[in-house]
Amino acid sequence: MADTALSAPLRSPLAHDAHRLAAATRTSRGAIRLAEVPFLAQVNVRLDAKGAAADAVGLALGLQLPLEPDTVVRAGELTAVWLGPDEWLVVGPPGSRAAVETRIREAAGDETVSVTDVSAQRTTLLVAGPRARDLLAHGCSLDLHPRVFGPGRCAQTTLARTQVVLVARDEPRAGFWVLVRSSFAGYLTDWLLDAATEYLAQPGC
Repeated sequence: MADTALSAPLRSPLAHDAHRLAAATRTSRGAIRLAEVPFLAQVNVRLDAKGAAADAVGLALGLQLPLEPDTVVRAGELTAVWLGPDEWLVVGPPGSRAAVETRIREAAGDETVSVTDVSAQRTTLLVAGPRARDLLAHGCSLDLHPRVFGPGRCAQTTLARTQVVLVARDEPRAGFWVLVRSSFAGYLTDWLLDAATEYLAQPGC
């Protein structure tokens, strides 16, 4: 019997590129690490940051929704990314979408809140290693120096002319998450691999 949409196994947008990302990581000899982090739960939340719902939702999620622009708060397996004065992206492990949505809705109660599952909208690329910032700087106009864009910072920006959400992970060695629209993920992967060429060991070296 042919697989149906409900029975077919999930396939990430970059499943066919996993071997290329792994090969680049291997041949960079520790300079960079590239990988897809597929199927992360991503829930967009909009509410009044000064209203009762903000505190209630934060309590339910076990983290305070960040109020400072372009910052990230992480607690346990959940990460809250600031997108605007009244908008956040809550990122969780694969399979947690429904639970995250439920916790937010129940905590908000009768308060005005918008909760939207956008998990299928984007995939996530991990860019890490000592040369990660140099690699990203090839195609991003932001100042990525650690003093400016260190752990816990985020930005909606463009990388290689592609709109992304860039997140500096909470530990320096953890690198960056690059959240990119699934339809642009292949293009961005090609660009990253091409831009990483100078960090890869050449045959015979």
